[in-house]
Amino acid sequence: MTGPEVPQDVRELVDAVEHPVRRRDAETLLGLMSRATGEAPYREGSIVGFGRYRYEYASGRSGDAAAAGFAPRKARTVIYLMDGIEAHSEELGRLGPHQHGVGCLYLKDLEQVDLAVLERIVATCYRTLTAGTYGLRAREGGA
Repeated sequence: MTGPEVPQDVRELVDAVEHPVRRRDAETLLGLMSRATGEAPYREGSIVGFGRYRYEYASGRSGDAAAAGFAPRKARTVIYLMDGIEAHSEELGRLGPHQHGVGCLYLKDLEQVDLAVLERIVATCYRTLTAGTYGLRAREGGA
């Protein structure tokens, strides 16, 4: 990663990833997400986060969470898109091979996807979440 120095706890998480493709992809995502968010990475359990956002749901539940993040899992890398997958449907059509849930994008190999598209998706999600207190759950975003 070029740019901000990677904190030791983040470095330890990435270095401990056994699968070579997931480890390589984690290294790529450190730079991509730093560029997309302007934030340095930090570790939150098994997730690498970038920036924070505040949420408050109609139910009254509120808190803060990583505004962008990823987790190098054994089977695939998870990219968190807490504004909801539907908010990115057009860009996802150009991304390349992927799977998704309501607020998660699953990638097996970053060399098979368009990294410029992925960076735009992350940047858009980050801007949406950090524009103020976010009031939608991932399943409600982009609707």
